[in-house]
Amino acid sequence: MSVLVTGVAGFIGAQVAGALLARGEAVVGVDNLSDQYDPVL
Repeated sequence: MSVLVTGVAGFIGAQVAGALLARGEAVVGVDNLSDQYDPVL
């Protein structure tokens, strides 16, 4: 079974994806890495 994880570049999304992978699930991660926000933030 494939699981879609949104926000996977963030802390919570990465932890969820890691836990699912450790459990043997197939993970598809999606995130928005646009340059709209100031990188300093």
